[in-house]
Amino acid sequence: MLPLDPVSVLLSIIVCIFLVIVLYKEKEDVHQNYPPGPKPLPIIGNILDLDIHKPYLSFQELAKKYGPVFSIKIGVQKIVVLCGYDTVKEALINHAEEFSERPAVPVFVDFSRGYGVVFSNGNNWKAMRRFAISTLRDFGMGKRTIEDKINEETNYLVRTFKSYKGEPFDNLMIMNAAAANLIVSILLGHRFDYDDLKLHRLLIMAIDNVRIAGSPMGLLYNAFPSLMRWIPGSHKTVKQNRAEFHSFIKEVFTKQRDRLNVNDQRNLIDCFLVKQKEEEPNPELYFHDENLTSLVLDLFTAGIETTATTLRWGLLLMMKYPDIQKHVQKEIEAVIGSAEPQVVHRQHMPYTDAVIHEVQRFANILPSNLPHMTAQDVTLKGFFIPKGTQIIPSLTSVLRDTKYFKNPDKFYPQHFLDSDGNFVKNEAFLPFSAGKRICAGENLAKMELFLFFTKLLQNFTFKAPLGAKLDLTSAVGLTSTPQKHQICAIPCN
Repeated sequence: MLPLDPVSVLLSIIVCIFLVIVLYKEKEDVHQNYPPGPKPLPIIGNILDLDIHKPYLSFQELAKKYGPVFSIKIGVQKIVVLCGYDTVKEALINHAEEFSERPAVPVFVDFSRGYGVVFSNGNNWKAMRRFAISTLRDFGMGKRTIEDKINEETNYLVRTFKSYKGEPFDNLMIMNAAAANLIVSILLGHRFDYDDLKLHRLLIMAIDNVRIAGSPMGLLYNAFPSLMRWIPGSHKTVKQNRAEFHSFIKEVFTKQRDRLNVNDQRNLIDCFLVKQKEEEPNPELYFHDENLTSLVLDLFTAGIETTATTLRWGLLLMMKYPDIQKHVQKEIEAVIGSAEPQVVHRQHMPYTDAVIHEVQRFANILPSNLPHMTAQDVTLKGFFIPKGTQIIPSLTSVLRDTKYFKNPDKFYPQHFLDSDGNFVKNEAFLPFSAGKRICAGENLAKMELFLFFTKLLQNFTFKAPLGAKLDLTSAVGLTSTPQKHQICAIPCN
């Protein structure tokens, strides 16, 4: 007898409990021209129509039946899903203001409580986003100063990889630590050693929160928050991690507040504390401690997740496709040689640039995107979507849109190359999303990806351990991460 999946058992119990209430009759409030979709069951909605481990795969199939704009219900929450580049572009870019808000999804509320920059709304979000972008720029995002910091970190990473002497190792914590140090240098003004216990704990909490948010337990918690708060499970870990993370941040900024010098702002926290002092007479405060802790948590999590996970996919794909790895290394040798990689080299390295873009496209780091919400009534593709509707603009459907990518399910760098081998942009390349909620650290992430990737392939050839089978199936979570694996970094000289 096969062992029972605890999530399936829990879901079955929930279904049975609510279907027993035979007198229940849900009143549907369907607007004229509301997007079509599968008929929801009472209370549980369309959960049984979804792959609860990877809902974005179900969205792809539902779009084939109902079109690029369709509706589902998860629990009693109405959701409109947008599929395909043309539809997502029309919503997030052409109707940017209408689709600019975030819904109060329970697991994300536990992350942020509506503060910070990723999950906040209204004037609070605008104030935090303006501050985050301007401060990231002040501390070098897109400039030579941050490029030097990235190159310094790549040297630490190379030394760490060399210490394994070609033997197999798991690069999960190492790559996350390297990416974390870049954002930490901006947030706190220093870096951590890769084996620092405090850094490891922060990374584990961030990784766990992202995994839980996209897990079946996370989906059930979002669907039935009143019920799930009484049921033990990983969904409760998010609040615990948040409390521990906020305790660490508060300890840091309390110390910095005591020695704050408005004329010598050393990091983002200092800049925030200066803004806090300036805002004190204002009755409508944004620069308060709750926003500071949530903002730092937002930037830390986002700063490691996109870069570290994309780089891990990049190395895995180089092991899977050694001919592509050799082609990249030849271009690195021809353009950079043994010199330090610089961002200016990218314009002379079309193949490497295409490979990095294709890694981002294929890896599909944020497959369902972060949820949006309509700020006002809007008509999209002839369908009426009322104010306050939760929106899922599927990035999977954009990055694998057959209209824009010849081989969407394959790793194919030629998606970004013309017949002469020149790099070409593809308008459907939206790994950082689009519109008003586009990733605030996009430019920093692009610099990191190029400099880390070229530095690693300049120094190593990556191979799979003897006898290992390379699995390109993503793990379960809010982000698309590689399955657990080991790599061998063979020094080039």
